[in-house]
Parts: sequence; structure tokens; C-alpha cells
Amino acid sequence: MAGVTDRPFRQLCKELGAGYAVSEMAASNPKLWETEKSTRRTNHEGEMEPKAVQIAGADPHMLADCARYNVDKGAQIIDINMGCPVKKVCNAWCGSALLQHESLVGQILDAVVSAVDVPVTLKFRTGWDRANKNALSIARMAESAGIQMLTLHGRTRADAYKGDAEYDTIAQVKSTVGIPVVANGDITTPEKARFVLEYTGADAIMIGRAAQGRPWIFREVAHFLQTGEHLPPPMITEVRQLMLHHLQAHYAFYGEYLGVRTARKHIGWYVQNLVGGEEFRQQMNLLTDCEEQLAAVGHFFDCMAGERLQYCPFEEKLAA
Repeated sequence: MAGVTDRPFRQLCKELGAGYAVSEMAASNPKLWETEKSTRRTNHEGEMEPKAVQIAGADPHMLADCARYNVDKGAQIIDINMGCPVKKVCNAWCGSALLQHESLVGQILDAVVSAVDVPVTLKFRTGWDRANKNALSIARMAESAGIQMLTLHGRTRADAYKGDAEYDTIAQVKSTVGIPVVANGDITTPEKARFVLEYTGADAIMIGRAAQGRPWIFREVAHFLQTGEHLPPPMITEVRQLMLHHLQAHYAFYGEYLGVRTARKHIGWYVQNLVGGEEFRQQMNLLTDCEEQLAAVGHFFDCMAGERLQYCPFEEKLAA
């Protein structure tokens, strides 16, 4: 998730139980490799392994060069993005737009796999639209090319994030290929994670938007899958500690000016379902100093010390 899964957030998610986290999309255009944004997106200094970089583009040779460049910088896994539904990405014939052109998909997969000696994985969607689902043919092509793992989001490009993800296609892909398959889409609770794993037969699940403001969802899911029991919601004091730790790492990563501004969305997600959260978010968005922002967050949670976090289901958050 561009703009969300930066190094501080990935590291926090791993500390809270995520077994694997992939970088934000890195552009394949070599003119962009050394820009401040691209350099930051592929920064893995001190990050828990494995270090995975996701690359995006439409030119097989550029993507191959981009893969080599990132492996030279320490990437241990290369993930090819053919799942992003965002217009500015698809308009450049990248992301899920590639699913319209299977011959080009094949060229990209062959070029990237041949370019590096680390595992290459693929993130994709079920098709371009509901009348043109081609996940099965893409999956077979990927396995033949040497792709080591598939992550499939249960929506088409045309669906974007509307409606409900479907898991029948993921189950069909899993029964068709012999490489690991990761199920993705609308996995918001421990129960949903277990259902999707059982329904699809997938080897793992990937959680995206449900971790925004709730990175402890990974330990909740892991505990439920292992024991069948729920962990209690975290105490407010723990959430305060996690947030302050996250913010300090965020400021160190981005610097003062960008840090205080890019942290606002994370803070908003953390507090959006708490009493007084919306009012606090509006006030906090006016702050332009990291120390002031950090102090404001600490004070907001100090007022609720001793309580357990209460939040509404993810589906209600989307509708709000």
C-alpha cells in the first residue's frame, strides 16, 4: 500500500506478528531510482528479514534492471505488482492493467525471474473486469516462468475496492498450481482469516487495509489460528506505547517536515473509533511540530489510561 507500508510501519507489523511484509511499489523507470521518494521506499536498513521489494512497471527490460538494482541494494525477494487498481498506475499500463495483455505479462515474468537469483513473487487480481477473469491462465504462466509464490486479491481491476472480495477464484488457482498461494481481500478478523484459509486452501493470508491503525491484528489472527481463542483487545496503555514508538521511528525516517505531516494519517487511523477521536484528529492535523504532535498523542491516550481499546468492525469503518 503506497504511502502506508513504509519501513517503520512494516517493522511494527513484523514486531506484532506479521510473518512477512513487502515494500511500497518501486518504480521500474531508472530515472526515478535515485529520487528521494524511491530511495525511501526501498530503504530496508535495520529491518527484520526477509527484505522484500515490490516493483511496478510495464517494460520487461526496465523491470529486470530494476529487480537487479534492488537485489544489489539488499532485497532478498522481488515482488511484481500486477494488482494495483489505482488509475494513475493503470493509465501507465502498470499494476492490474497488465492483466489485459497476457503476452506482455509472460515477457515480464520471464525477464524478471531470469534477471535475479532471489525468489520472485507475483501480486495480482482475478482479472481486468468480471467478464474477463484470467487469474487461472496468469497463475499457470507465472508457475511456468519460475515465480515462487502468488498473492491473489479476490477482486478485478474494475472492482477496485468496492463490493465484497470473492474467494472462489483463489481456491481455483490454489487447486491449479503447485506453488504457494496467498489469499488477499477483506480479511478483517481472526474468524475471517480462518474461513478464507479453509475455504480457499491457500497457504497463507495477506492483510492490508485492516492493519491501518490496528497493527496488532497480526498477533490476534496468529493466536486465533493456533489456539481457536481470542486475545483480549490491547490496553490503552499499550496502544499509547505502540503509537509513540511508531511515531518516533516515523519521524526519524522522514525527518521533521515530512514526518509530522505523513504521520497524520496513521494517527487518524489509530484514534478514529475512540471516544473523542475525530475531534482530536482535527486538532492534531493543525500541528506542524513533531514534539507537539507526539505530546498531543501521549496526552490523548493518558486520559483513557487503564481502559481496553474498543473499536468497531472494519466493515463499519469503511462505511463511516
